[in-house]
Amino acid sequence: MSGNGTTADDDPLQTAVWRLRSRACWADAAALLPTDTPKATLQRAALLVERCLYTERGWEAAEDALRTAEARAHSDEERGAAACERGQLAYTATLHGVRDRADEARAALGRAAALIPPGASGRALLDFRRGLLAENLAHAPQAARAAYRRAHAGATDRSDPLLLSFTWRHLAGLALREGELAEARHGFAESLRLREELGYLVGTAPALVSLAETETEPEASRLREEARRLFRLLGGVPTWLTGHLTPPAPGAATA
Repeated sequence: MSGNGTTADDDPLQTAVWRLRSRACWADAAALLPTDTPKATLQRAALLVERCLYTERGWEAAEDALRTAEARAHSDEERGAAACERGQLAYTATLHGVRDRADEARAALGRAAALIPPGASGRALLDFRRGLLAENLAHAPQAARAAYRRAHAGATDRSDPLLLSFTWRHLAGLALREGELAEARHGFAESLRLREELGYLVGTAPALVSLAETETEPEASRLREEARRLFRLLGGVPTWLTGHLTPPAPGAATA
């Protein structure tokens, strides 16, 4: 979930990878990367792990790419980054009900925390993913909030707008659950703004749907319709938005 390809000084390869990734073409993006360096194999694995989160498919390809990245990692930070992706894949499989790998996710992220020192480039992403586990698997919102705030601070320090779009969104989600509507609306709006500025199309529909939950009509319907348009444009991705974007049946009563 790094911002590779999102800044003006990125090389042409990273720009091409970003454009494909942001349009839900993860396999095509991964195919552009070389397979003979730790950095490239880690990035390839991250792309295919992200595809599993958004599409609920491609598990075997992600596992293969991750094993390659783990084998090629040499430094502690590279091994930590691979462990972070291992934890994310196990978390995603658990979240989507493919298989309960919660213990594996916790162990992998714990291993990553031991290998990636505070202040290192991958630490903010690791903190964010530990927040996901706390929120969605452990159902511990206070621990999740603390992890998201650490990730938010790290992403701010490193000028990582993509990760910031995720931390804003998840902090806003916790605020919404606690009835803090204004705080939630602000966080969701910031997340949407960043994703639109980056051209992160695959993440824009979820941001629109989240913001719609804090708005009144007719703005809420406008946001959902825009999300629906993007969802169709990307072929029904993210898959987990399907239930949120199914239009009401013709003639159905509305509240």
